[in-house]
Amino acid sequence: MTTIQFRRQLIVILLLCVAAIAAVVRHFAAPDSTVRHVSTVMMLLWLPVIGSIVGWCYGKLRRPPAPDTPPDFAPAQAFQPHALVEITLRESSVPAENVPKQAGEHRCVLVVGSQGFQMRWQLPPGELLRQGETRQVPMEFLSPQMALALCPPGTAFRMLVGDTFVGDGRIVRVPV
Repeated sequence: MTTIQFRRQLIVILLLCVAAIAAVVRHFAAPDSTVRHVSTVMMLLWLPVIGSIVGWCYGKLRRPPAPDTPPDFAPAQAFQPHALVEITLRESSVPAENVPKQAGEHRCVLVVGSQGFQMRWQLPPGELLRQGETRQVPMEFLSPQMALALCPPGTAFRMLVGDTFVGDGRIVRVPV
């Protein structure tokens, strides 16, 4: 459970407790007294909770089923480069995360404008790529026919891993 979910749950519990206490106070208060009127208003605190629960249920009913897992590179598929790109990794805001990329395969999403394409790139054995350093590397697209149609040589792009842009680059040559 995330912190926000925990806080929302805590708020719902507190509002329902205040409404229950107000109901007890209202029951024992004299008719037409200020205490009875205030406790009546305090009982109304549960209404937003019910509205939230109804909204949550409505959202669950209307939500389409989760899509199948997205396509991925086949586990045993050999690396087949589709383009030569020039990339520069961005510095991380957390200094401890500024470690050089090791040799091997790396995956990210290549973002051009509002379009994103899954891709992987490789560093040859024995090489490192540090943040801020520019290097030409071969790249393979998961859907090359779609990506290459929108990425002619000279196209600038950003590299997305998770929800963070980790680098920038441009297409140098197609096909390799």
